[in-house]
Amino acid sequence: MEGKKFIKGKNVQEVIALKSKYGQKAKIIVGGTDVMVRVNSLMESPECFLYIGEAGLKYIEKKNGDIVIGAATTLSGILKSDLIEAELPVMKTVVSQIASTAIRNTASIGGNLCNASPAADTAVPLMAFDAKVVLVSERGDRTVAMDEFFVGPGKTILEDDEILKEIVIPVKENVVVAYKKLGRRKAESLSVVSVCIAVVKENGICKEAKIALGAVAPRPVLASKAAMFLQGKALDDALIEQASEQIEPEISPIDDQRGTRYIRIRSSKTIVKNLLKEIGK
Repeated sequence: MEGKKFIKGKNVQEVIALKSKYGQKAKIIVGGTDVMVRVNSLMESPECFLYIGEAGLKYIEKKNGDIVIGAATTLSGILKSDLIEAELPVMKTVVSQIASTAIRNTASIGGNLCNASPAADTAVPLMAFDAKVVLVSERGDRTVAMDEFFVGPGKTILEDDEILKEIVIPVKENVVVAYKKLGRRKAESLSVVSVCIAVVKENGICKEAKIALGAVAPRPVLASKAAMFLQGKALDDALIEQASEQIEPEISPIDDQRGTRYIRIRSSKTIVKNLLKEIGK
């Protein structure tokens, strides 16, 4: 840690200018709950830490019918938000199962996403909600679908001079959402499998579906073929059984210390089936 700079960005414009100056040598931090583990383990060695916790990026607001969350918003901030409670209550369920209270008080949603873990808990519901991320640099802004943000383990499409500014989540009518996280213990556990399903129903018919899964591929994924199979149909038991069997070709889990490939495939199909039954009631 000796000789490393700690720079506090006063606003978004200053943060962007500093990121442009330092590029990949600068590491964006808010709580540093993921970054500092890697730094202390000598897995990363940034020249400086660029703190954005006081740069005006902590907010949760409704804008043009969408929910907009600033990248520096803490996980505890999401739990305490009346707007999230009213519009996206499943996000509170998801966040409440991440780590401990102490970590949630400092860790940010932007950090959880930019860490780009295949098991990133917040990514799964955001993908199911059709969320987008706004990336900014001195070159301008660009908006990217959440599904396109992740490239692989620890990798996103962020350029060296870009920062994640905010997450934009569209609020849809007649949407039913279900979520399940499978871990090795009940609390402070990384996902073995996580699934979020969002279905727009009209008169008992599935008009639109999104099935997002975490910890079952090199990055969080959408099971697009299984979701498409549901559209235009009633969610009866036979359909749900067929849809859940289509999950396996869309994921590519590995064996690791938290679970085997076999367990992840079997659990993914079972969780998808159970969540669809819950939605179909």
